[in-house]
Amino acid sequence: MTEPYRGVFPIAPTIFTSSGDLDIDGQRRVIDYLVDAGVDGICILANYSEQFSLTDAERDLLTDAILERAGGRTPIIVTTTHFSTAIARERSARAQRAGAAMVMLMPPYHGATLRGDEESIHAYYARIAEAIDIPIMVQDAPISGVTLSAPFLAHLARSIDRLRYFKIESAFAAAKLRHLIELAGDAIDGPFDGEESITLGADLAAGATGTMPSALLPDVLGRVVHAYLDGAREDAMTLWESYLPLINYENRQCGLRATKAMLREGGIVRSDFCRHPLSPLTPATYLGLRDLARRLDLFILRWAS
Repeated sequence: MTEPYRGVFPIAPTIFTSSGDLDIDGQRRVIDYLVDAGVDGICILANYSEQFSLTDAERDLLTDAILERAGGRTPIIVTTTHFSTAIARERSARAQRAGAAMVMLMPPYHGATLRGDEESIHAYYARIAEAIDIPIMVQDAPISGVTLSAPFLAHLARSIDRLRYFKIESAFAAAKLRHLIELAGDAIDGPFDGEESITLGADLAAGATGTMPSALLPDVLGRVVHAYLDGAREDAMTLWESYLPLINYENRQCGLRATKAMLREGGIVRSDFCRHPLSPLTPATYLGLRDLARRLDLFILRWAS
């Protein structure tokens, strides 16, 4: 049986050409960069991958290209969220066939008002679990607008065998992680956080064993998590705190555009294009990000040199 996944599982951005087409060669280079950064795994087709801007055919093309490029060098988590249970189930089965190590799904939602109740959300995950033989991660993210209480998440973990991982990035994540771990115990293999690891210190103290940030500084965040889990907690917090100004700038000023901007700055990709209606970073914001990244001598700026 595979040991529980832990550590850093960054979100791979989707790379486009300057005209907005998929850049598969650039996508492959991003996977190589992340593997060389020493990540514990990679998550694809997530919100920070602009999954909401992709066609189904593009999703399939990216899944196949990325898993082929990874070549077993690191586990790949494929995000398979869809409002339809049947489509989410088929997406998840296809991801497993392509070689995914895990699938990640938000609860079903559409817009501001269409979402399932607890009974239908449980059935959603249970039916997906019936179709696959790999673990499921629940993504508890504000973007869904679905409230998932710690008792309900613990119920999912205890009643659906394959559902053993949780990415908690809702407000007050540390308190929810701690409560979830208390309620579910050994039914959980991986309590993770997200949100660019901006609350990682509190979340590790609450019992998180992994983080799912952007791909901006995965090497650093991996060292933070592993040092903390290995008992070097003060060293881990000192390292994390030294990068907090950059993490805060990414989270509050840039969002998903930060990683692609620095991938281009470092020569890993040719374009940091995001599909409309997302707009580019303003010049001033870009320069602020670049200066912080240079000051910290990020690996993302050195990898291609």
